[in-house]
Amino acid sequence: MKVNVLLYEGYEILDAMGPIEVLGGLAGLFELPDMFEMNYVSVEGGLVKGFQGFAVDTKKISEVEPADILLLPGTRTPDAQMTDEKLIAALKEAAEASKYCITVCTGSVILSMTGLLDGRKATSCKFMWDLVKGLDSKVDWQGKARWVVDGKYYTSSGISAGQDMILGFVADIYGMEVAEQYAAIIEYVWNKDPDNDPFAK
Repeated sequence: MKVNVLLYEGYEILDAMGPIEVLGGLAGLFELPDMFEMNYVSVEGGLVKGFQGFAVDTKKISEVEPADILLLPGTRTPDAQMTDEKLIAALKEAAEASKYCITVCTGSVILSMTGLLDGRKATSCKFMWDLVKGLDSKVDWQGKARWVVDGKYYTSSGISAGQDMILGFVADIYGMEVAEQYAAIIEYVWNKDPDNDPFAK
């Protein structure tokens, strides 16, 4: 399975690297039918710096084949990304071409700008819930959800919820036993219930 991780200036590091740790670590520990090939992409390519200053050397998304999984992290300052026409256009094309589209935190807010979440259930960062509810969108935003699945779209609540969601994704694809075993290997206390949201709005 190919994974395209779409980055932009100011992305939240754990939003991206948490799910990458899970997906990237599975292949070496379990005999799975799919191997994960990670690609780090951006609109223009080159070094992209996260909110905490961690930079990743990315490929230009237009020069990379569509992936089975598109992963979009969130950011603490989503306003710039929400109005970035080049990013939104590239995101829409990549999301439509992917088998699964996974967003963490405010990544769902950015994705909502493409119109692809219209009529779908989704969630986002509860710390920024006023921003989410203030959007003029047709998304059915879920105020009480650790993560939400609607078709091929997986959206999670704030930063750490991405870990719970990606393990839920693993359980959906490979079974609960694999997800539980990997959570134990990385010594992570997994919230397995997407409706168990202690930060609900």
